[in-house]
Amino acid sequence: MTLKNKEQAIQDSIRVALAQAGYIVFRTNVGKVKTADGRFFDTGLPTGFPDLMGFKPENGRIFFIEVKTPIGRRRKDQVDFADGLRDKNVIYGVARSAEEAVKIVRDELKILEDRGGKL
Repeated sequence: MTLKNKEQAIQDSIRVALAQAGYIVFRTNVGKVKTADGRFFDTGLPTGFPDLMGFKPENGRIFFIEVKTPIGRRRKDQVDFADGLRDKNVIYGVARSAEEAVKIVRDELKILEDRGGKL
């Protein structure tokens, strides 16, 4: 299994766990793709935008989750996006498992730095 496939599997398990915990979660796609007729389609999201976003229905707090494998590291644009949230009233974290993602959202954490899977 490639690193990208491992990250996708983690992301899928996180989406299921967050939904089962009662949170509304959306997968985001960033970047440009070439269409069959040769045109480029841009998703409209800025580079570095986290993999998942959503909100807590009980209080409306928005969350952003960057998904990484146990050894994955954020790119500079992902770090810059997180730094832009520093003084914002949002939930943010890097999750390497479904359990970490649920903890980030449930406990309304804002973790702007990589912790290598240690919350």
